[in-house]
Amino acid sequence: MSQTSLKQKKKNETGSRNSKDSLDTEKRKDSEKSGVRLSTQGSQELSLPKTDSRGYVVRNQWSRTSRSPSTRAPSVEEPRSKNTSLKLPSSSTTSRTSSTSPSQQESLKQLSEEPSPPTPPLPSTPPMPLDSHPPTPPEPFSSSRRSTKMHENPEAWAHGIVREIRDSRDSMPQRDYPRTPPTEWKAYTQRRSTYSSQLDQDCLSELPRQHHQREEEEDEDEAYWASVKTLYEKIPSCSRPRPPKPKNAITIAVSSRALFNMVDGRKIYEEEGLEKYMEYQLNNENVILTPGPAFRFVKALQHVNARLRELYPSEQDLFDIVLMTNNHAQVGVRLINSVNHYGLLIDRFCLTGGKSPIGYLKAYLTNLYLSADSEKVQEAIQEGIASATMFDGAKDMAYCDTQLRVAFDGDAVLFSDESEHIAKEHGLDKFFQHETLFENKPLAQGPLKGFLEDLGRLQKKFYAKDERLLCPIRTYLVTARSAASSGARVLKTLRRWGLEIDEALFLAGAPKGPILVKIRPHIFFDDHMFHIEGAQKFGTITAHVPYGINQKMNN
Repeated sequence: MSQTSLKQKKKNETGSRNSKDSLDTEKRKDSEKSGVRLSTQGSQELSLPKTDSRGYVVRNQWSRTSRSPSTRAPSVEEPRSKNTSLKLPSSSTTSRTSSTSPSQQESLKQLSEEPSPPTPPLPSTPPMPLDSHPPTPPEPFSSSRRSTKMHENPEAWAHGIVREIRDSRDSMPQRDYPRTPPTEWKAYTQRRSTYSSQLDQDCLSELPRQHHQREEEEDEDEAYWASVKTLYEKIPSCSRPRPPKPKNAITIAVSSRALFNMVDGRKIYEEEGLEKYMEYQLNNENVILTPGPAFRFVKALQHVNARLRELYPSEQDLFDIVLMTNNHAQVGVRLINSVNHYGLLIDRFCLTGGKSPIGYLKAYLTNLYLSADSEKVQEAIQEGIASATMFDGAKDMAYCDTQLRVAFDGDAVLFSDESEHIAKEHGLDKFFQHETLFENKPLAQGPLKGFLEDLGRLQKKFYAKDERLLCPIRTYLVTARSAASSGARVLKTLRRWGLEIDEALFLAGAPKGPILVKIRPHIFFDDHMFHIEGAQKFGTITAHVPYGINQKMNN
């Protein structure tokens, strides 16, 4: 071939190369402006590999198939126009600037200085399962083959890369994951109705048995409560009032021997000892005890409580009876049976097991202590607690059931023993002169003065309701004083204390027994045993108050 033809051929090749380079440059500009990229299924971006200064692609051996686990190759059925787009790397433009014309280099320089449009963020894709196998590295291509394909037809080269990636992804083993058919996505109420049909057969066999057992238990409970309801409907209504609070109540502590007749048990205790006594009480715990000297007094106190609750339903200023005894707890069953048998409203018990119960009197806020043991009564008097020893009448007497009647002696009971000292030491004449001289001076209070105040406070509650004539409490002063010579000081003392006495009987030394038979009190308090024995012969229930000078003279 001639030299002219060779030169012409080189010039044509140079021109074609320059035209091809200019075409590539224009495509790169368009791709850089429009941000053309390779994507898979419209979600994963694919950038073309970078090249060095000689035009060779700089890639490692994992470049063809290595990508993030979330990358997913496009399916074969999807059209290529939707799945792939071309974006030429900017490094390829700078690597071949030497083969372009000066004007093209200036234009490329200006384009490189212009800021590229921001790249939109990649959408998040679900991660692949942990047990998926990593892609195997492909066989490396020679650099000359890669650069030749890239220079000859960059678009076809890019599509080839995408095809190879898709083929490699398709060749990987696919795992089949069970998917719930759309028809099984139902509302909760629909699924709940069909849930039992999806249970295990063992569970299905247990459910009817458990349901049947539950129904049987419910039927038994219903039958039981129906029988209880029928039983309570047949029993007459007996509402038991709750005891008042101790801080508001008038507490009357009564021993077991004062409330019930326990003479037989006491005899066994004294003759055979404690063990035989307890054995006797246990063997006879279902035998009801007979009433004792304080029994009628306690019944009258309960009648006053009932009348007060009728007028004042929420009244707390009531009598509260406490059974205070040194008996053992084993005897308590017989006492409870006897209390319930007679309908006594005694809810508080104190069983000290052989020890003296006097130490509990103040803890129970006791206002009056009644016992058949004179030694314990004397001990309580020394502790400053109103106390008396109970004695039953020698013969039966009819008592009023609708009114509490309490009779008091004057000196050493309601009043102090000041006048008794003068009468015993200086005689009756000096006693009358002393009482006339100190007529306007109130007497000092005696041990039972507080109990008379409690009775007077309750009486005023009935008076406030216009119940004076029907008041269930009546008090009596039965004294050996003479009204003319010494009675004025007594009445003025009661007036100074703000107390009212319903009846005052001045006997001037006469026996008290016949008068008490007419009164028929539930209890009569006196400090002198002479009067106690005289009233007891006529059937009066008496209570001896061991206080004053008369006790010293008797000892």
